[in-house]
Amino acid sequence: MSDMPTKILLDEKDIPTHWYNVVADLPSPPLPPLGPDGNPVGPEQMLAIFPGNLLEQEMSAERWIAIPEEIREVYRIWRPTPMFRAHRLERALGTPAKIYYKYEGVSPSGSHKPNTAIPQAWYNKQAGVHRLTTETGAGQWGSSLAFAGQMFGVEVRVYMVKISYQQKPFRRSMMQTWGAEVFASPTDMTNAGRAILEKDPNNQGSLGIAISEAVEEAASRSDTNYSLGSVLNHVCLHQTVIGLEAKKQFEKVGDYPDMVFGCCGGGSNFAGVAFPFLADKAAGKNVRLVAVEPTSCPTLTKGVYAYDYGDATGYTPIMKMYTLGHDFMPPGIHAGGLRYHGDSPLVSQLLHEGLIEAVAVPQVATFEAGVQFARAEGIIPAPESCHAVRACIDEALRCKQTGEPKTLFFNLSGHGHFDMASYDRFFAGQLEDFEYPREAIEASLAHLPKVG
Repeated sequence: MSDMPTKILLDEKDIPTHWYNVVADLPSPPLPPLGPDGNPVGPEQMLAIFPGNLLEQEMSAERWIAIPEEIREVYRIWRPTPMFRAHRLERALGTPAKIYYKYEGVSPSGSHKPNTAIPQAWYNKQAGVHRLTTETGAGQWGSSLAFAGQMFGVEVRVYMVKISYQQKPFRRSMMQTWGAEVFASPTDMTNAGRAILEKDPNNQGSLGIAISEAVEEAASRSDTNYSLGSVLNHVCLHQTVIGLEAKKQFEKVGDYPDMVFGCCGGGSNFAGVAFPFLADKAAGKNVRLVAVEPTSCPTLTKGVYAYDYGDATGYTPIMKMYTLGHDFMPPGIHAGGLRYHGDSPLVSQLLHEGLIEAVAVPQVATFEAGVQFARAEGIIPAPESCHAVRACIDEALRCKQTGEPKTLFFNLSGHGHFDMASYDRFFAGQLEDFEYPREAIEASLAHLPKVG
């Protein structure tokens, strides 16, 4: 048996006191969000849906931003999260590589999402806002914000992508247990939803549509703000507790990763685990940071780096990011999450500047990796996390061929306990690989806003 521990644990005093802001270490400053007229959007326009204290973080270039003690107090419910050395997976693969993973599934909602839900609910409460709207796809974000709202006495209304609402009913139950209202998007409750249903009464929904509905409601009510679970700078900022803790855990065992993997839909998961290592890369460390996405929603690997709306109908500012086009509609047969048409502007900029890498993995192989991991390590990963597992296993198998003893690290960003319907479909042979057609992407990209 190895002398290396299986669980690498920290004490509550090791919960980070500050979030790390990658903007401070970018080679060039981020490009501003634009309005429909092509001019930069000022803070006053964003104040219609966000509190001023979060907008300060969104636009900050300070390297370290203090975490209020009230937020750290709630973090103590589940943080610091454990890091594991995947001894059994290494043996199953026969690889000379060392494999580590950070396990974010120990949070109350079972994913990494409360890392930003808790701050967002708290900052809104501090600003006098007691009601939030949001969207959710697979349900991790909606359930996390529902939990956070309950912690601070903030009402939460969730627009859940219809196909996920149907596929994952128990995520809806979680949200309702924590007091949130949940509706299948598109709904007939908003102008955006009604317009989409008029064109297609059977529309299965998308994150872009659900964002449109949530933003529209927040903008139309003075008592309501909007809360976003990924993409924006302040969301990526809050998630850096993952990588900051991981660096302490690697120090504890005297190791350091050659490669860091995180699944990537909107980008907060990948940002949370990878951005703190980017600071080391900027200081000369040789570490590769790999964002992993599905071939059926290949934003970073097949999209274009351009200004685009963050939602489907143009309510949000226009952001410079890798995008498949804001009216991109992911296939309903895709069971693994990560379906957003765009990506975090910060993640996009880092990829564009060659500081990180991106790979796309097919759906069936992704679930195969999740099952292989579960049979070796015991934890059933969320379908989203399986993408990072797949890419990490692929690299471990390359190491087996080359004999390289690399140190590989990935973020296991949640458990799959509420996603077993997707596993059922995998075992029944009902999942299929879908590579989004280039012509469909080009058709969607033809509708990009004419700015930038």
